Amino acid sequence: MRDDTIFAVASGAGRAAVAVLRVSGADSGRQLTALAGPLPPARRASVRRLRHAAMELDRALVLWLPGPGSYTGEDCAELHLHGGRAVLEGVAEALVALGARPAEPGEFTRRAFLNGRMDLVAAEAVADLVEAETSAQLAQALRQMDGALGAIYRDWAERLRVLLAEQEALIDFPDEDLPADMAARGDADMAALRREIAAHLDDGRRGERLREGLVFAMTGPPNVGKSSLVNALAEREVAIVAATPGTTRDALETRVVLGGVPVTLVDTAGLRETEDAVEAEGVRRARVRAADADLVVEVASADFPASWPGVSRPSLPPAAATDGRDTPSHNGGTVAVFNKIDLGADVPAGAIGVSARTGAGLDALRDRLVAAARALTERAGPPPLTRARHRAALQETESHLARATDADLPELMAEDLRLALRALGRITGQVGVEDLLDTIFSRFCIGK
Repeated sequence: MRDDTIFAVASGAGRAAVAVLRVSGADSGRQLTALAGPLPPARRASVRRLRHAAMELDRALVLWLPGPGSYTGEDCAELHLHGGRAVLEGVAEALVALGARPAEPGEFTRRAFLNGRMDLVAAEAVADLVEAETSAQLAQALRQMDGALGAIYRDWAERLRVLLAEQEALIDFPDEDLPADMAARGDADMAALRREIAAHLDDGRRGERLREGLVFAMTGPPNVGKSSLVNALAEREVAIVAATPGTTRDALETRVVLGGVPVTLVDTAGLRETEDAVEAEGVRRARVRAADADLVVEVASADFPASWPGVSRPSLPPAAATDGRDTPSHNGGTVAVFNKIDLGADVPAGAIGVSARTGAGLDALRDRLVAAARALTERAGPPPLTRARHRAALQETESHLARATDADLPELMAEDLRLALRALGRITGQVGVEDLLDTIFSRFCIGK
């Protein structure tokens, strides 16, 4: 880690009433003194006039945050400045002249990790917190940043270290006074750990879905009102609505929030056989989006009897076919919608009757989609996985544990336990030999 002093604006870009500029590094105290005079009491805001090279820069609120009890673990300062461009540029130039440099993207959090203020899981949660669009994403990021997910991984890592330490002891110190049932207990503990990791992986990717957002695809024949429903759910004009069949020829996307979950609604081209090359490409794209969607909203309408649920529809993509239920599943279920009920037709069994023109039934449809979004992202119990990186590392950990269980030689078991511990440590960024040595020599009276 570079030991120079860095600074950056921590508040949003653009002109504002107040801009917060953060400084971190061993020289931050000297630089703050040069700008604002004697250091204020630690963690107590003080109003100071900022000066440099005989020029007054601003009258600001100044905080001195000595390490290690700071965000980065280093000596830090915060300058709460007036948010004009001239003020920010003047203070930045003064800090550069005093020896600081602009921070690189993520460098404050990187230093916090390297200084032991947080693990990688919490560091990633900081990024998720900044990017959170909805209340559900915010809650997930805060829970992860508070250490709930990292605590699970650290517990597993500690148990793995104990298993590896015991296995190393059985190999290297067979004549020592070790517990007779150590090997049997190790097998049982290893099996229990495998079950816990497998259960954690079997989460329907809820955390990743919430972090990245869901995709709900509107499918159905032309002119059943898919675009009108998308406009109604988005509460704005997203797609062009016209009586001409085939108006929508591409997949149009809009972002909405359903039950605190970000959802991309996709308005697809009408599914039908066509000789028009452009429309045919739109139908192909509709099939692809429906196959990849977290949920398919299959739309029929009262003025198009061939679109009614229960009627054979060979043009529908296989992924959009109902699985026999009228509630969505995390494998890409289907919600059947019957539009244009204002024309007087009976709503087929299992479908939600709506009228995009009058608004009838739209609340029921929205409630169903909210329930689907929550079912796809919520999970009781421990916090879910949130990133593909975590999932890959846990899958590798589980694989090595399986190999260790089936190993014929104790040396091979120990090697797979070591590899499992290394894979798990990549999630939190804690991979090292010293922890293993501490575990070995604290649990066994070896070499006495």
